[in-house]
Amino acid sequence: MPGELREDGVAVDDPAEASTLYNRGYFGTPRSGGGLDLSFLEALYLVEAERLRVERQGKPVSLGELFRIAGARENAFEIRYLVYRDLRQRGYVVEAQDGPVDFHVLPRGGAPRKTPSKYWVRALSERAVFDLAELLERAEEAASVRKTLLLGLVDEESDLTYYAVREASPRGHRPSPRAAPPVVVHFQGDRAVVLDEGEAKRLHDAGYFGKLVGRRLQLSLLETAFLLKAGLIEVRSAGTDRPIRLPRLLREAKAVQPDFALRLRAYEDLMSRGVITKTGFKYGAHFRAYEGDPEVHHAKYLVHVVPRGHRGAWPEISRAVRLAHGVKKQILFGEVGPEVRYVKLERVRP
Repeated sequence: MPGELREDGVAVDDPAEASTLYNRGYFGTPRSGGGLDLSFLEALYLVEAERLRVERQGKPVSLGELFRIAGARENAFEIRYLVYRDLRQRGYVVEAQDGPVDFHVLPRGGAPRKTPSKYWVRALSERAVFDLAELLERAEEAASVRKTLLLGLVDEESDLTYYAVREASPRGHRPSPRAAPPVVVHFQGDRAVVLDEGEAKRLHDAGYFGKLVGRRLQLSLLETAFLLKAGLIEVRSAGTDRPIRLPRLLREAKAVQPDFALRLRAYEDLMSRGVITKTGFKYGAHFRAYEGDPEVHHAKYLVHVVPRGHRGAWPEISRAVRLAHGVKKQILFGEVGPEVRYVKLERVRP
């Protein structure tokens, strides 16, 4: 059916043809009195499907020319069109939006103004900036109206990857350490060790702290700082046996790990939630996190933390999500600010 090219889209003026087009896929916005206004996204999709012929003052407009015109008039049109086209081909009714999300997507079989949308979708290039604060804001907005936020990431070969985004609140069942005489640990520069076999076992059993190596207990820098702040250990120099107070420990920790304060803030938050937290180095993340005894449970989460206001690259995020999925874990990205907030990214097929 014919449509006339306009400044902001394509108009189908014949009421009967407009009604047919709208009722078979819910394309466009019906006009009062008949006719239909199509966005450039809708018009291009329909031209590709050979359901629409676009004209301008009686002369045909080719598919290539229509694409060029749309791209000149709308920002990031190609990225948005690739996501729109894919969702339509999956059988969804897709409504374009102005604002922080690009599309509202109805469930299959749904109808505009009758069926609530199922997804809110953002279309992004793989070269877009990963902005965790913005993702948390969008995820919170979507959750408040019971929608799932999807990101449609388009790579340089125009392939699509979808991520579901949700704010997360990890919880676990870490036992609370009982009050007891502080355990003596010796600081060795980038870790600490409990030399007494009995105290090593007592501290380990108190909350799955450290790792038993033979008869000794090895503690990470984070565990050492956490336990010292909690009054559960007394830290001494391995060389002189003199006490080391918390300010000095934090200074020395920062010297060997510049982002130590950031990691410690996130570590303390996870531990306060009852989550047993260990290093995630071998998985390329800051932490692996357990809901219960690490000797009984598998780690449920990998956690990577960034400071508030962090902006990164999507290829790094894609790699982290893929790796977590490959080892059957969930990846959480933590934003460390006045509070620590977590967002979960999961690769999905809508």
